[in-house]
Amino acid sequence: MGLASITLQINGENRVVAIREADTLLFVLREKLGLTGSKPGCLNGDCGACTVNLDGWPMKSCLILAVETAGHYILTIEGLKNTRIQEAFVEEFAFQCGYCTSGFIMNGYSLSQLYPHAHSTQIQEWFESNICRCTGYEEIEKAIRRVLNENNNL
Repeated sequence: MGLASITLQINGENRVVAIREADTLLFVLREKLGLTGSKPGCLNGDCGACTVNLDGWPMKSCLILAVETAGHYILTIEGLKNTRIQEAFVEEFAFQCGYCTSGFIMNGYSLSQLYPHAHSTQIQEWFESNICRCTGYEEIEKAIRRVLNENNNL
């Protein structure tokens, strides 16, 4: 199977990359573009460590082919540098080893953008798709609540 050149819109930039048709978005982000914030965890969509934002929605990058994302807007954790949601995770100590953190932040960012008035049940439902093995989810939920509350008090 040969390589095809495609253009991906990632974090506000157009990036041309040579890929195989079978390459996942996670592989292309990490190995071809050097965007290593999305983490390979289970590689079958269960853990959420590879979550990115695709056209405003959280997407597990291990489950989608890179070729399918051409023409769509991709936001990775690198695109959220110095944002309020990252600060809230630090303020609430919403991480331990940090491996899963980028996936939680991407999922939380999507939630805060799509449902700025999300309630506890919605928050919990959204985070059922992400797994953390070394800390409780309470701090993560507090970080998301902090961002949602700040957005709602503007």
